[in-house]
Amino acid sequence: MTKVAEIESEIEFVAVINERKDCLMAQDNTQDDPACMWFNIDVPKGHGLKAGDRVRIIVEKL
Repeated sequence: MTKVAEIESEIEFVAVINERKDCLMAQDNTQDDPACMWFNIDVPKGHGLKAGDRVRIIVEKL
C-alpha cells in the first residue's frame, strides 16, 4: 500500500448523521495555513470519540 496522507489532529466536532453513523470533523486553521490538513469522515456508532480527542487518519492507496 502507498501512503497518500497522514493527518494527526484533535476532533473539533462529532456530528450525528443517523442511527448507524456519526461524522468526525476537524478543520483546524485551514484558512490561515494552506499546509494544514483537515478531515470530515463518517464512522460507525459506538466509536466512543468526542470533541478534543486526538486521532490519526491515514489514507492509503490499495
